[in-house]
Amino acid sequence: MSNLIRFELNSEGVKELLQSPEMQAILEEYAKAKAEEAGEGYDAAVHLGKRRAYANIYPATKEAAYDNLDNNTLEKVIRT
Repeated sequence: MSNLIRFELNSEGVKELLQSPEMQAILEEYAKAKAEEAGEGYDAAVHLGKRRAYANIYPATKEAAYDNLDNNTLEKVIRT
C-alpha cells in the first residue's frame, strides 16, 4: 500500500496570498536590492495584477537606459 497524501489548493486563498501586503513587501525588498546592485539611475516598483503582485526593475534615468542598452546591466543583475 502506498501512503500518498492528497491535498487540494484553495485557489482563492493562493490568490489572496500572492496579492498580500506581505508578499508585496518581500517583492519590493528584493527588487530594490537588485536595483541598487545595478547601479545609479535604476529603480524598482511593485504592481498588483489580477492574480498576483509583480516587481519591475527599470532604468529611471537616461544614462541608466543607455548603460542598460550597452551592457545589458539588468539582465546581468537578475541572473545573479
